[in-house]
Amino acid sequence: MPKFDANLSLLFTERPFLERFEAAAEAGFTGVEYLFPYAFDKAVLAERLQRHGLVQVLHNLPAGDWEGGERGIACHPDRVGEFQDGVGRAIEYATALGCGQVNCLAGIAPANVDADRVHATLIDNLRFAAGQFKAAGLRLLVEPINTYDMPGFYLNRTAQAAALVDAVGADNLFIQYDVYHAQRMEGELGNTLAHYLPRIAHIQIADNPGRNEPGTGEINYAWLFRHLDRLGYAGWIGCEYKPAAGTREGLGWIQALAGTSPSGADSAAPPTAAVAPTQARSG
Repeated sequence: MPKFDANLSLLFTERPFLERFEAAAEAGFTGVEYLFPYAFDKAVLAERLQRHGLVQVLHNLPAGDWEGGERGIACHPDRVGEFQDGVGRAIEYATALGCGQVNCLAGIAPANVDADRVHATLIDNLRFAAGQFKAAGLRLLVEPINTYDMPGFYLNRTAQAAALVDAVGADNLFIQYDVYHAQRMEGELGNTLAHYLPRIAHIQIADNPGRNEPGTGEINYAWLFRHLDRLGYAGWIGCEYKPAAGTREGLGWIQALAGTSPSGADSAAPPTAAVAPTQARSG
């Protein structure tokens, strides 16, 4: 059965950030993720996790000036020192929060920089980060992101991410597979997941178009969840979508499409809200 975690950067935004931990637990989630923890004290976040019985599933490395439009600095040759400092900071937070994996956003390719230099910088930075993470007992993830939502993002396809993992050569480097981004860039979800699953350590979901909850768009999530069960995927699935009409009001898709509660336990409870019918597309 799928095991879902709540992305607190996108879900439960009706409440202030620190109150979202309680909201996630009340909705039945046992794990949470979010973009960045760095605006909050480590001890405060750890206390919220402990108080509400939640696992910290994932957060990202520092990614530059996010509010200013930066989306990661790992491929920027002139930001290597900043990137390395961010690795140390991410390890401090992940260790304090009991978070076993951290995602690295490659970033938007810098303008007027030789493509080979950009690629080499990303490999060197990932190799450095993977080494530091391994010493701390952590996994490092890289995520392809679609270039419609994020024009110019350097890492944007699953095969490209797999080639990057091979080039780095670290046994604790894996792919973060976001179904929404993959659908926009390449489709063929079922076969891609089957082919690359040994390299995938975390999955995130949203429907397309709109990036709303599963069941609102073209992706056949009922089929996809069964497919992941058949493949033996036992990791978390991060709910990184924009609720169409309130977080709690839209959570009925979990029971309707996955036949489970957020934690992955069998549940006979009726869905809390209706979901729209899906098209019969699986990839």
